[in-house]
Amino acid sequence: MTIDPETTALDTPGCRNGQVFLDSAGSSLAPARVADTVVDHLRRETEIGGYRAAAEREEDLEAGYSVFAELLGCAPEEIAFTDSATRSWFAAFRSIPLKENDRILITEVEYGGNAVAMLRRAEAVGASVEVVPSDPSGEVSPTALRELLDERVRFVSLVHAPTNGGLLNPVREVVDAAHDAGALVLLDGCQSVGQISCRADETGADFIAGTGRKWLRGPRGTGFLYARRSILDDLILDEIDHHGGEWTAPDRTRARDDAKVFELWESSIADRLGLIEAARYALELGVPEIREAVRGISGRLREGLARIEGVRVHDLGVRHSGIVTFDVEGVPAPEVVAALARADVTVTVSREASTRIDMERRGLTEIVRASPHYFVTPQRVDRALELVEGIVRGARNGGA
Repeated sequence: MTIDPETTALDTPGCRNGQVFLDSAGSSLAPARVADTVVDHLRRETEIGGYRAAAEREEDLEAGYSVFAELLGCAPEEIAFTDSATRSWFAAFRSIPLKENDRILITEVEYGGNAVAMLRRAEAVGASVEVVPSDPSGEVSPTALRELLDERVRFVSLVHAPTNGGLLNPVREVVDAAHDAGALVLLDGCQSVGQISCRADETGADFIAGTGRKWLRGPRGTGFLYARRSILDDLILDEIDHHGGEWTAPDRTRARDDAKVFELWESSIADRLGLIEAARYALELGVPEIREAVRGISGRLREGLARIEGVRVHDLGVRHSGIVTFDVEGVPAPEVVAALARADVTVTVSREASTRIDMERRGLTEIVRASPHYFVTPQRVDRALELVEGIVRGARNGGA
């Protein structure tokens, strides 16, 4: 069934004031039922305290593992909840054994937060971080990857949907090649889960890390991690507390044998309940239906921008995500963002530090990033396009 943007906009309080919200790649607008779930639980905590309030929702919290297992195509025992995509990604990465002369492979669109962690750890242990070239479309080249793989490659980091452009990287080809060489693959699904299919049973990835606040439309401060259960025995599991492990004797401990080993005991119960509700909402709409709706509305924006003289669209790839990046000739990206904000259009800036390799390769320092979700109507996208045309005219007349 096709998603009606008017109907989903009615479910979204942030759409009721007429704003054109084009920043779901940053932090999306939550549906009313997600916000109500969070606020209602916070109120309950004020009435009876956090422990009793959590105990009342124990079944709902446990059901969340099955909800995300359905979303990510895995077993409930392979799901962990964290406080961010970063925390999820770090937990997986730090568990992978690395030693001197080991090799880590990344793509040209690697995210800055991931890159910093990999470079620092590689330096500490004497490993190397190497870049897999892209093909002419901008996607990572599976052929180039296979040429780089050998027995010293322990880990391949793959960003599914880069933060600074619309491409979608091929996943299964990368995973299969890495596995043939004995390497593990951590798939960064931060910008893909919630807008396109990103499933363990389809991709074969060993880990998938993601967040609630972006395309899933959940609360900030929430994240999730898929970890393939069959590899847990081969990992370093030393950053755990008494939730991820057990103090079995004064001098002995035992780690869990499921993905909850990556969780910490303390967390925001209200936010986790909101995250679970956001995933339920997405599943009810249907991931294929969401994908088609996002493809349609982002395509309308991308094509409309490409038709405006003085605007350059910077998206790469053969298949596109809902992220649309562009610049306006003669107008710095922050000024474009500010001008649109004055007209109640929300976009953001993507800067060089977030995806340094790709941005430097293309000679870019900052670009405007727009990311419409399925609750954005065509009329609101057309309004944004009119405003961008106005910015172009203003620049040509001497001021944005």
